[in-house]
Amino acid sequence: MKAWIVEDTRAAEPLSWADMPPPAATPGHALIRVEATALNFSDLLMVRGRYQVRPPLPFTPGQEVAGTVIAAAPGGRLKPGQRVASKVVWGGFAEQALVAEAMAIAVPESMGIAEAAALPVVYPTAHIALLHHARLAPGEWVLVHAAAGGVGLAAVEIAAAKGARVIACVGGAEKAAVARTQGAAEAVDYREAGWPERVKDITGGTGPHVVFDSVGGEITEQSLKCIAWGGRLLIVGFSSGTIPSIPGNRLLLRNAAAIGVYWSHERDAALVEATVADLLALHAAGKIRPRVDVRFTLAQLPEALALLQSRRSTGKIVLRAGESA
Repeated sequence: MKAWIVEDTRAAEPLSWADMPPPAATPGHALIRVEATALNFSDLLMVRGRYQVRPPLPFTPGQEVAGTVIAAAPGGRLKPGQRVASKVVWGGFAEQALVAEAMAIAVPESMGIAEAAALPVVYPTAHIALLHHARLAPGEWVLVHAAAGGVGLAAVEIAAAKGARVIACVGGAEKAAVARTQGAAEAVDYREAGWPERVKDITGGTGPHVVFDSVGGEITEQSLKCIAWGGRLLIVGFSSGTIPSIPGNRLLLRNAAAIGVYWSHERDAALVEATVADLLALHAAGKIRPRVDVRFTLAQLPEALALLQSRRSTGKIVLRAGESA
């Protein structure tokens, strides 16, 4: 099979397209033919050795896959021919991949395979952040940063589906339009001076009850200038590259809370199972529809990563692989 390999994270071009033997199905795991694989900002960090997960070299990056089961260990719940999507710790940017049965999601017939590849990471992250950590209630205002990106757009959709009023914070009119099509009620441009005041105006002076922040840096600090009394700041990631210094006095003055968002299948199995069930129900009801960019094939991974790095993409970049390429 063909796969992308990282042999040296310090190399000028760390990725190479190589022939590799396919992995074998093992107890608790199934081998799938990868038909779509999605990109995440963490992939950019992992190929450079800057992510908290550092696979032993050489390794194949990639953390979200969807495809068809080729082989499964006897007695498992996955069967050959079954369509599944899954988070993988690494190994997704390949024509075949091992998926853990505990992480695999059975893909319904109503869901396209590219949509399915966008589901395992960003949608549970957004759902768990908003509903488990923030206890989002219908009618509350939610400010979503990077709202036209993968996890941001998932947050927009889920918050709107649950009856919240969403303000998309984006860079430009095109991205604002994308966020509105997915459920945002209003949009602000973070590049414009005074955007926190604009957020306060939109909310009638109260500010957002929940801030969904996957950006970090100055964006986080600016958000605390407009957060509502008793608001919840969700720390989801740092795509800006800068971990913010959160001013505690602003939390105190607004009776607000900063909440870190992190989940795993191992520690949060019951929560993840319930979350995925609700996400599939929302999809079946037409309330969430992952926006996917499928212009690239698996062999074009470097170009796709460059687009992701540039922040010019919207929604999830999904690579087409195998027979679907």
